[in-house]
Amino acid sequence: MSKILNEVLLANRNYVADFNKGDLAMPPARQFAILTCMDARLDPAKYAGLSEGDAHVIRNAGGRASDDAIRSLVISYKLLGTKEWFVIHHTDCGMETFTNEIMSDLLASSLETSSVDASGWHDNGAGPGSTDGKYINWLTIKNMADSVLEDVKRIKAHSLVPSNIPVYGYVYDVKTGSLVEVPEATEAGRAS
Repeated sequence: MSKILNEVLLANRNYVADFNKGDLAMPPARQFAILTCMDARLDPAKYAGLSEGDAHVIRNAGGRASDDAIRSLVISYKLLGTKEWFVIHHTDCGMETFTNEIMSDLLASSLETSSVDASGWHDNGAGPGSTDGKYINWLTIKNMADSVLEDVKRIKAHSLVPSNIPVYGYVYDVKTGSLVEVPEATEAGRAS
């Protein structure tokens, strides 16, 4: 058994010892959802003041409005009653450090973990790789505010998203913990 697996199972045993949340309802109590990045430095429960059962938190690389993220938001609304959504990207995001081409080239070289330094990304593996990465849009980010705006617009324009749901756009600052509004995104996400 790995060290990490042991640590996770021990933490779970400790959590179970004091667990008292078994009666929480399935719908989120505060009726909102957050789409944000999977970055380990982000703790949506802390930066948004959440307790278990308060809100849906949907996470992926970059907090992007991928088809799967929109699927989750639609389920959150249609079946579980959320009424407001947040798109929250963050400063110093790894999705700003590469392009679709860089990712597909790294994967074509090998499937091993790559490294990055001042000169860019480097593959460390001996192969084999796969060219399948060139068929994926990795949803990389060139400009943080623009990506928030793009994602809010994509969500609002989706045929399965009702116009009465407001979608707010923010950037979480990893140095200060602040949520900084992207006004153009929040304007684009207004309920109608």
